[in-house]
Amino acid sequence: MKRALILVDLQNDFVAPGALPVPAGIEVVAFANAVMPNYQLVVATQDWHPADHLSFASQHPELRVGQTFLLNGLPQIAWPDHCVQGSEGAKLIEGLAQNGIQKIFQKGTDRELDSYSGFFDNGHQKETGMGVYLTENDVTDVDVMGLATDYCVRYTTLDAIQLGFRTRVLLRGCRGVELAAGDIDQALAEMARAGVDIVRT
Repeated sequence: MKRALILVDLQNDFVAPGALPVPAGIEVVAFANAVMPNYQLVVATQDWHPADHLSFASQHPELRVGQTFLLNGLPQIAWPDHCVQGSEGAKLIEGLAQNGIQKIFQKGTDRELDSYSGFFDNGHQKETGMGVYLTENDVTDVDVMGLATDYCVRYTTLDAIQLGFRTRVLLRGCRGVELAAGDIDQALAEMARAGVDIVRT
């Protein structure tokens, strides 16, 4: 059994004063730094959007941030411009011990598809390569933490289960967006139903 840690989207734009700050998101960095030495392998995901990504509300004059629409037939939330390729907001948070990370997987690079999961885009059309990398490194179990509980953490864990990894989510290392009341609890319930072990301590 080999266990890896997946750090999800610990990027400047997801903490204050970034473009899409997750409430109290900065708090998870110290936890990440504390637990990284416990793992044989640590990987990270990185939102890496082209400047004209179609998940951005700015690309749709008729939409406001937070509204839902269809993007290539898939339900999509209109987000503020965030994690644009090469921008300061797309960089990993400065306080994160990046020397403990073996590999970074970029996602959301296709203008026409959003990618919440660290493994696939939302339409499951393209892989990021993370699943293959973990398998090649004999990983059987993954622990997932990061931002945000109700979006990218959620979908990363669900895909990890689908790919056959025994999967835990480390709640102390997660914070959620909670666009609507109850979103985080719903996400945790969905993960648990799928077989994800919710680690609360």
